Amino acid sequence: MKMTGENSAGKSETTMDDVKNLVKTKDEIEEQIKAYYDVLEDQGVGVEGVLVDAEGFPRADVNVYQIRTARHSISCLQNDHKAIMEEIEEALHRLHAREKAKREQDGAGDQEEATEEAMEQQVTLPPPFARVDAVTQGSPACGAGLRVGDEVIEFGSVNTENFQNLQNIASVVQHSEGKPLRVTVIRDGQKAQMSLTPQRWSGRGLLGCNIVPIQQ
Repeated sequence: MKMTGENSAGKSETTMDDVKNLVKTKDEIEEQIKAYYDVLEDQGVGVEGVLVDAEGFPRADVNVYQIRTARHSISCLQNDHKAIMEEIEEALHRLHAREKAKREQDGAGDQEEATEEAMEQQVTLPPPFARVDAVTQGSPACGAGLRVGDEVIEFGSVNTENFQNLQNIASVVQHSEGKPLRVTVIRDGQKAQMSLTPQRWSGRGLLGCNIVPIQQ
């Protein structure tokens, strides 16, 4: 019971430095996830690519152990990323509540409020530029984990900053047939990353999904 009291007291004293440290950890996790996706791209496989040949033996043209390690690490790191984002949100709420109470007591704290708002903007996800409104079962998009309602903030080399129209995505897809692309979406308020490999399948196109632009 004593430890619980100490933890509660610690939470009530959350500082901006605590939030900055959490954001630093979040950034480090994202860099690690990116590095492991790069490993998969270098090997020419995605998260779902088959690692055995037609006879059921491990493929000789790729480093199977390295790929499996990267896939497992991505899965673990994505869980860590979700947890750290929740921690950041809780810390910001605690900080906001404490600063609000302080302002109500002495009428000061304008500088802290400005700093807090800047930190909130820093951890806010970039605005999406497109939305997935259809995903066909058995398609490359479905296999990669793309879902209806996902809001796209990165599609290969296309991102919020350079997106102009859907032709940008179409061009990336056409030039990346058979090569994994890193796709980042906002799903249920959380950032999710996946590896999508445009390729021929039984349906139309190379993806098997429909993406529509979001009007800014």
